[in-house]
Amino acid sequence: MKTLAGPRDKDEILHRLRSVRPESARRWGRMSAHQMVCHLSDSFRMGMGHKPVSHATGLLQRTIVKWIALYLPLRWPGGRLVTRPEIDQELAGTKPGDFAADVAELEALVGLVTAQTPGFDWPPHPIFGRMSAADWLRWGYLHTDHHFRQFGA
Repeated sequence: MKTLAGPRDKDEILHRLRSVRPESARRWGRMSAHQMVCHLSDSFRMGMGHKPVSHATGLLQRTIVKWIALYLPLRWPGGRLVTRPEIDQELAGTKPGDFAADVAELEALVGLVTAQTPGFDWPPHPIFGRMSAADWLRWGYLHTDHHFRQFGA
């Protein structure tokens, strides 16, 4: 299973990030490639507890849905997932600025997330609830993969 905890998987994600262009066409959804880069940055900020995000969870999401999303070998479907308003670039998410600077910020955030020490207190995920470091790093890979596939990266 791919995860940002694996150096090869992390390198793959960073390589794919560098292939994204502002004009990359989306295959589904409504955000632009530049908005997607900012969305991923906001998501990693959320994962480190630097960006508060409202919760939309229940017992089913914290148990069965979480396990299916993180550990079944299925790709996340395109265009069916609704994001929280705080990480939606058309609502309260970080607005795109300079594309190259925003890509560099996302790359730095991937580095920060993967450098967390074993005692780091990961915040609850807004949908999946409490997650271990392994869960967060698996989620980080799957979430970036989902959006990179959205733009053919």
